[in-house]
Amino acid sequence: MYRLDPRYGPAPGAVLAAGRCAVAAQLPKGPATVAIDGPPSVDFPRLAAHLAQSLAAEGVPVRTLDTTAHHAPPDDVRRRTDDGSGDPYYCRLADNPLTDLFDELPRHERPTDGLLLVHGPGAALVPHDCLWYADVPKRYAEAAVAAGTGRNLGLPGQRADLRRLFYVDWPMLDRHRDTLAPRVDAWLDTQEPDRPVYVDGPGLRATLAALARQPVRTRPYFNSTPWGGHWAQRALGFDPGARNTALGYELIAPEVGVLIGTGPDLQAEIPFQLLCALHPDALLGADVRARFGTSFPIRFDYLDTVDGGDLSVHCHPREPYMRERFGWPYTQHETYYMTLGSPRTRVFLGLREDADVELFRKEVEEAAQDGVPMDPADHVLTFPAEQGRLFMIPAGTPHASGAGNLVLEISATPYLYSLRFYDWLRPDADGRPRQLPYEHGLANLDTHRRGDAVTRDLVQEPRLLRSGDGWHEDVIGALDEMFYEVRRYALDAGAVAHDDTAGRFHVLNVVEGEGVEILTAAGHRHVLAYAETLTVPAAVGAYRIVAGGGGAKVVKALVGLSAEAGRRASGPDVGRS
Repeated sequence: MYRLDPRYGPAPGAVLAAGRCAVAAQLPKGPATVAIDGPPSVDFPRLAAHLAQSLAAEGVPVRTLDTTAHHAPPDDVRRRTDDGSGDPYYCRLADNPLTDLFDELPRHERPTDGLLLVHGPGAALVPHDCLWYADVPKRYAEAAVAAGTGRNLGLPGQRADLRRLFYVDWPMLDRHRDTLAPRVDAWLDTQEPDRPVYVDGPGLRATLAALARQPVRTRPYFNSTPWGGHWAQRALGFDPGARNTALGYELIAPEVGVLIGTGPDLQAEIPFQLLCALHPDALLGADVRARFGTSFPIRFDYLDTVDGGDLSVHCHPREPYMRERFGWPYTQHETYYMTLGSPRTRVFLGLREDADVELFRKEVEEAAQDGVPMDPADHVLTFPAEQGRLFMIPAGTPHASGAGNLVLEISATPYLYSLRFYDWLRPDADGRPRQLPYEHGLANLDTHRRGDAVTRDLVQEPRLLRSGDGWHEDVIGALDEMFYEVRRYALDAGAVAHDDTAGRFHVLNVVEGEGVEILTAAGHRHVLAYAETLTVPAAVGAYRIVAGGGGAKVVKALVGLSAEAGRRASGPDVGRS
């Protein structure tokens, strides 16, 4: 059964506590300066007031210092941290340190009794005796900014916007957080502001060290969008009251978290990215880390259009553009795996042989500027969205999933660069026209791969890679220009397939059947149900996939072997699944 809250026990000796009084009891009694750092989505004044109140009841005097009161003027912060391009959709990823929020860091005298709580973004920059990090998952910040109640980094009291959140705030905050992770004395999960959850720093690091060496699943969630469907609500039980369940975050490393705790009443959600930051070789593998640093380079997510609408027709930045214009060192290659689809639903992919690019440009501009409808199929190929089919989508390729599909998107990690050409004249949730960064799209459109070449290169037939008693593994997508490949296991009931990470992480998803068990050489056992995604760290090495009573199909993605495996894969055509 699909788990909405996969949870992992803390390391032996780790200290967890929940609630204001229990968390306050973990603070030193002084005299000491305690820095509580974290993103502006944390309600720091409320947190500090609660901790001070609890300590005062114990006779411990507390003073507070809010870092946001010492920020540089907003115009100076914007000038220092924005790329100045004036682009309404994107800006280059900010590489600023948090010191750029200040003209001068706050100064204070160390208390002679009790505590000084220095709180807010950048608190760790102030001299301190003890360092805590308070956090809420990024989905809360995005929802608050979209609702008009959120805050941007360094701009307290000003209306926040998503562009700045994605491309300025998060890169700065992530880099700062990852630098602090090896030395924080405690971690606070403040999803429930009146009931924070505490994990001690050594216990947190010991737990993450263990998780980086065993199969691990991140906490999933779904967002709503104007095109969204309802499969995840009906099949998985996600948020039945939501407008829809469009985009499912199975494994999008910059945003998802891992639940650590002993049960629903005592658990903390820790950013998955900390596994990469603290244990890159164990999680990614030395070769992958050498290429991608501490960026986890593959993501798995769902696009749910079951009883929903067509996605926008769009493409993603090609690598030079992504690197030079937006600051990502690698680009957003994608694939669509049709977990649910049919010959009657469709996928848009690649240019038609007879596509007139200038006419396409003209129609895109007229649709965006004057609301003139267009038919993308006049320019872009469509394919039946058959269940089990994989579509390759290199950067620059126009594409979209049609209505009625459940797409497992197996892609490079960059995920915030959908360069939309056409969105069916559809309004956003507030009734306004959706943003169409079509100028970026047209600048990245690959006009060379079209017609038969699209079918040959991007809609590949499975190639048998290896097989055993009751199972076989196929390569279902490998392209020299893409740094990862996609494979699929087919297992009969009770079959056991043997695999080995061979020094590079694997990501698995059960696309058919009730589920499988993953058994590692070190003795870890992980049940993986239908539609769930699992990361198998490089350090795992040998493992087995054991099918349940009804058999199963399991998709696997891995880095760096596509060209070699594409040449090596051979054998009979085993069909389309």
